[in-house]
Amino acid sequence: MIYETNSPDETFEIGRKLGQSAKAGQIICLNGDLGVGKTVFTQGFASGLGIKECVNSPTFTIVQIYEEGRIPLYHFDVYRIGDPEEMYELGYEDYFFGEGVCLIEWSKLISELIPDNASTVLIEKNLEKGLDYRKITVE
Repeated sequence: MIYETNSPDETFEIGRKLGQSAKAGQIICLNGDLGVGKTVFTQGFASGLGIKECVNSPTFTIVQIYEEGRIPLYHFDVYRIGDPEEMYELGYEDYFFGEGVCLIEWSKLISELIPDNASTVLIEKNLEKGLDYRKITVE
């Protein structure tokens, strides 16, 4: 599926709709350049799960856990991972194969750990179509 948005609110709404249909055990790789709206998308996704607390990018903590929704959300940002071995130290398998849904920013940095059945969301800008334009591809 390909979605096109023209505001952060629309990007949030796409995330919210996908969050509403998310299932336990699902792994979603969230990719895109810096500043494309991955955090806004994730905030919408969390909203779709029924999570009300503030959702921020876990750049410095690697993983944020939100358990108040209908299923837990494990939000990873692996931008600062120097070696996929660091994921073992975090106990990533407990999250990847746990009771919640994993949303992983910069997943290409740990591609060898991503299960084959993971979904991918790619968010891209196109400045020719406007500053707030985003193309969101869900596979």
